[in-house]
Amino acid sequence: MSAAPVSAARRREVIDALRRGTVPQSGLDLFAVGLERFTPSLDERIATITTGGAAFHAIRGEYGSGKTFFARWLAERAKRAGLAAAEIQISETETPLHKLETVYRRLTERLTTATEPASALRSVIDGWFYTLEEEVNEAQPELAEDSVALEAAIEALTEERLRVVAQTTPAFSAALRGYRKATLGGDAATAEAVIAWLGGQKSVAASARRTAGVRGDLDHFAALGFLQGLLTVLKDCGHPGLLVVLDEIETLQRVRGDVREKGLNALRQLLDEIDAGRFPGLFLVITGTPAFYDGQQGVQRLPPLAQRLATDFSTDPRFDSPRAVQLRLTGFDLHRLGELGRSVRDLYAGAARNPERVASLVDDGYVAELATAMTGRLGGRAGIAPRLFLRKLVADVLDRVDEFEEFDPRKHYALTLNADELSEVERNAAADNADEIELELP
Repeated sequence: MSAAPVSAARRREVIDALRRGTVPQSGLDLFAVGLERFTPSLDERIATITTGGAAFHAIRGEYGSGKTFFARWLAERAKRAGLAAAEIQISETETPLHKLETVYRRLTERLTTATEPASALRSVIDGWFYTLEEEVNEAQPELAEDSVALEAAIEALTEERLRVVAQTTPAFSAALRGYRKATLGGDAATAEAVIAWLGGQKSVAASARRTAGVRGDLDHFAALGFLQGLLTVLKDCGHPGLLVVLDEIETLQRVRGDVREKGLNALRQLLDEIDAGRFPGLFLVITGTPAFYDGQQGVQRLPPLAQRLATDFSTDPRFDSPRAVQLRLTGFDLHRLGELGRSVRDLYAGAARNPERVASLVDDGYVAELATAMTGRLGGRAGIAPRLFLRKLVADVLDRVDEFEEFDPRKHYALTLNADELSEVERNAAADNADEIELELP
């Protein structure tokens, strides 16, 4: 069975991101390497979500092991199954984990579906009301000619669907009613403001809040109720679940002790609520370094959380269970780095102006040579090489081969690293090999 054709837009999005040295937002399945062993288990998890279950995984890996790549790859699989997804970077200043109202706000800002880009909240809510209206029309077709009765029936159905949420967070359903009223009344400004309030935004006009019958801003405790309400809305409008990725959670190790403990406790609270069945349809994923999971400045600081996440990694990584609560990413070795490069080379060639020249001059042997050279420049640490390797391969080699007929990378290109293009970890790795490597400095 041949692979499905890749659209020009999808191919371009991936190549442009690699050229910039960033992880693409989509299309990661086109060059994913080494994730096959996780696929069956994760697809089982996604299937569980679509039938009303909930799930949690902690992704574990050093810098460069591909945690962000893994999370976005998983998000793509989830969206293909109909789920919505949101990726949130945890940080001390922008998104502290212990302030769940901020985490919820970032979630709604980054909410995506297979057809909607980030900030999909409004389209999701519009789709929900449309679904409710269709259900009412199907069940009571005689109401089609009576707009007042039709709207009353829709409101009754709204209350029924949000009954469980309203028991703890009545403001969520009140805001939805306010949004519906403003939309039907043609009050676009109020409708937009109420959507912002539903998304956890601050400084929403008092007049809009009065129209919706709500007051104040979203707080830490109401955030969980709003998440519960969002899951209900998503399910009713055709998205049976939500994947939430809390990325870079290891930043908790660098904050004040009291803030760290609040953040860890917030994570424990989320896991407790998932286990208690409060969030059917939620797939929560966190990413962090081994030091975060094993060190005294991380998970081990809160024993109940450490017990929840405990996973035995004393065996050979080949025998890690993909069903474990922690999933270990072992990163790249030289062989897998070469495999990654070949996948990207083939993807590039599919839209190149001169695909024959790309295939001839950037053959498997050259890709292996470039992977070896890059690994050597980074102190032999292939695990942190993928980002730079792919950036050099695309921007310095493939682009030039495709553009210039006389360019031969074996004759005209020598791998160089500029200090300003290296991350701190990459810079330290290069410095470890300083006697053998000359960095091209500004």
